[in-house]
Amino acid sequence: MALVPGVEDLDALALLVSVVELGSLSQAGARHGVSQPAASSRLARLEAKLGLRLVVRSTTGCVPTPAGAAVVEWSREMLATAERMGRAVSALKGTSGAVSIAASLTIAEQLLPGWLAGLHSNYPDLKVRVTVANSATVVGLVRDGAVSLGFVETTEEIPGLRTRVVGHDLLVVVVPPGHPWGRRRSPLQPTHLAESPLVLREEGSGTRITLERAMAGVGLSLAEPVLELASTAAVRNAVAAGVAPTVMSGLAVVDDVAAGRLAVVPAEGIDLGRPLTAVWKGAQPAVLSWLERAAAWEG
Repeated sequence: MALVPGVEDLDALALLVSVVELGSLSQAGARHGVSQPAASSRLARLEAKLGLRLVVRSTTGCVPTPAGAAVVEWSREMLATAERMGRAVSALKGTSGAVSIAASLTIAEQLLPGWLAGLHSNYPDLKVRVTVANSATVVGLVRDGAVSLGFVETTEEIPGLRTRVVGHDLLVVVVPPGHPWGRRRSPLQPTHLAESPLVLREEGSGTRITLERAMAGVGLSLAEPVLELASTAAVRNAVAAGVAPTVMSGLAVVDDVAAGRLAVVPAEGIDLGRPLTAVWKGAQPAVLSWLERAAAWEG
């Protein structure tokens, strides 16, 4: 999975959140069990990797820059997602059996924790190892035999692998409250999406693949994105901050829409539905049948 350098270092992101919350490098270092110089060095490396100044340091403490405040918000969501996934997987540890699964981000963030909880209820001795990546990477892991089962959300054909639809998702156009599109009296047309630079997931993600194929289906292509991000949380936050609209999974924005942080704009003339698909190589893995019994799959 292609990530912005630095965002894979969850420890550094957690330290940044603590620095901003506590206003002090030394206190943040103490929270994370490192010295003030070590905390300062780790924060400096994160800034260098991201190419952004995140915190202004002074004799009175540390305050975030505007870029730093945005990164902190994105980091909180990434850390919360990692914690939820960790709890779900930890519940399955210490068992006699083991399987490896890979899932693309929308499925991993919105659906997989619930599936794993149901699986654990039925098979408490099963140990599950989960890799979270974009759809292209998940397919590669399955093809290479690194995992026995993958889950992706894409309409793209997958030569050489067996597939089974386990559900469906619908991409929606998402804007911040007050955006001009939110005041339209008629649905958006595909030409609006083609003419407007969007915030998009990175190439290789199921969301990006689905959107590009849908646009090609009506003879259009997307404008150069104003921003490409490697997580749904980052995309949601960029849209909420007013960077630009996006098209993303309706599953991923339910809470933000309910809270009034984001708004969904109706669109017509383009098919933005997509299947949620299990992929594997060779004989069907037993864990797929176990998950089917644990989860309310529709397909």
